[in-house]
Amino acid sequence: MFTGIIKNTGKLTKILKKGKNVLIEVSSNINFKKNEIGSSISCSGACLTLEKYTNKSCRFYISKETINRTIFKYSKKGEIINLEKSLKFGDRVSGHFVQGHVDSTSKVSKIFFVGKSWYINFTLNKKYMSSLIEKGSIAINGVSLTISKVFKKGFQVVVIPHTLKQTNLLYLKENNFVNVELDILSKYIKKNL
Repeated sequence: MFTGIIKNTGKLTKILKKGKNVLIEVSSNINFKKNEIGSSISCSGACLTLEKYTNKSCRFYISKETINRTIFKYSKKGEIINLEKSLKFGDRVSGHFVQGHVDSTSKVSKIFFVGKSWYINFTLNKKYMSSLIEKGSIAINGVSLTISKVFKKGFQVVVIPHTLKQTNLLYLKENNFVNVELDILSKYIKKNL
């Protein structure tokens, strides 16, 4: 479980393909302890297990299922990813509860600016649209955001300068893909109706 409040990013330094699975190595200033090997880390919104780390490098395994559902199928060496350690009991939850279970990818359809804020429009697969509500929560590349508008075939978020500075959202361009995790509450409500 994560909060979606990103304080660290990392650069993909290696992408090693092993059959239908992938290992990635990420260079970052995030600090890990020996007992954190095996713990869950949100990597641009996907919950991955920390397999190994050295001074400034960490390694994660990505399964075929995760590859199929996430932007890691498009990843290239040198890209920046968001990193967040899992939530500890008693920690402040400033964002919303993010599981790291990516539902789908979404395409950036438009980016425009109002003041220093970025307004980003996304298209989304029709089967996920009923889980979106205006002013509801959504995780984009693991970043906890608020849906500002819902359209017929997508949605919009507004990203403030501080969030842009802290995350890989700063590098988004039109037609880029992002990881999307719908709010867990909306998924459970939808399932039970």
